[in-house]
Amino acid sequence: MGNIRKTYTFDEKLQAITLYYQNELSCQEIADKLNIPSSTTVKRWVKHFEAEGEAGLEEKRGKALGIVTGKGRPRTRPETPEQEMKRLRAENEFLKKWLGLDK
Repeated sequence: MGNIRKTYTFDEKLQAITLYYQNELSCQEIADKLNIPSSTTVKRWVKHFEAEGEAGLEEKRGKALGIVTGKGRPRTRPETPEQEMKRLRAENEFLKKWLGLDK
């Protein structure tokens, strides 16, 4: 099993970025001062901040982008023909009502 990474708040990340730019401390000094286990983490925050601004410091893990874009991991269990038929019938009924085609 992999290591569980600690999640830092937006404010913690912003504090590290502020120390980096205002006090001109190194990433290692910032990591030591804020009890962050690795200076690489601080370097990554600086890189994201430079690329995206404050939005780069927001947590991105756990967001289901695959649903919106239609990309992502395929279903692990394909639908049975009965499940697919039931889903398609419900979808057809919804579309008929939405388009005003229901009888």
